[in-house]
Amino acid sequence: MQYTQLGQRGPQVSTMGFGAWAIGGMNWGPTDDEVSKKALHQALDQGVTLIDTADVYGFGHSEKLIADVIKKRGKDNIIIATKAGNDFYNASSEDDEGYGAIKQTYTKDYIMFAAEQSLKRLHVEALDILQLHSPDVDKLERDEPWEALQQLKKDGKIKHAGLSIQSFQETNQAHLLDKRHDILDSIQVRYNLLEREAEKVLFPKAIQYGIGVIVRIPLLFGLLTGKFDKTSTFSAEDHRSMNLAPEKLNRYLDNLEKMKPLFNRYPDQTMAQVSLRFCISHPACQTAIPGAKTEEQVNDNCAASDFGPIPDAEIPPLDD
Repeated sequence: MQYTQLGQRGPQVSTMGFGAWAIGGMNWGPTDDEVSKKALHQALDQGVTLIDTADVYGFGHSEKLIADVIKKRGKDNIIIATKAGNDFYNASSEDDEGYGAIKQTYTKDYIMFAAEQSLKRLHVEALDILQLHSPDVDKLERDEPWEALQQLKKDGKIKHAGLSIQSFQETNQAHLLDKRHDILDSIQVRYNLLEREAEKVLFPKAIQYGIGVIVRIPLLFGLLTGKFDKTSTFSAEDHRSMNLAPEKLNRYLDNLEKMKPLFNRYPDQTMAQVSLRFCISHPACQTAIPGAKTEEQVNDNCAASDFGPIPDAEIPPLDD
């Protein structure tokens, strides 16, 4: 496992982290808590030091599982990045768009309340990284969420402040780095071999301001592992029934064909490993957080760190 600093002000992290959405027990089909905890232990055994979660993952369940694992082995140099703003505490069934009853709440009071709940679930005195969780840009144009992050830092409740950029808004939300770079230590960004919008405007700004970049969805919900084809379907409780619906899945698979020369260049590596290597190849990006539900998936993901970045000349272009 390789390690690097997350931007100019962030902590030292492993270049492969652990994405803990799937182990929350919602939105990814059935899970087994004991299997999930074994996967977490295996990630830490493999040298992972960054665990990314959110309060909304399993409505607190992901954070609780992480706390169980940390309690057994100690926190030491483990960095836990969580998120707030997707409010499941005050939502109703009318707020359910397929992910459970959630609404965006980015008032100062709410963000500070949510941070306190995460502190309790994780059994820590301070959150290593608290990220605003992919809000609409109008929420971020207000001062309140940023005031909350500043106050939480001042109070010693969070060590670093982050923003999870909303999916497919990588360019539209890039200006926030101009306005809030004094607060932001890191951003989290949707970025992978088939989705590279962040390269155009967002990544240059992150480099300019020394803001760390955590890459999420690096395997495109599992598609970049090579295990899906145009006949693949997902159960109704699996978010991929929406995010990889047949029309989207077909389009992604057509673009995936263009990446074959890259995969063929590394026959001793899995598609997942090559795809993860891509995500830490851009100079703006320090770490990727592939999700994993099993020890086997963890092992495959972690191996990508030691293979290191891919030379830019080897990466096939995507059509705009």
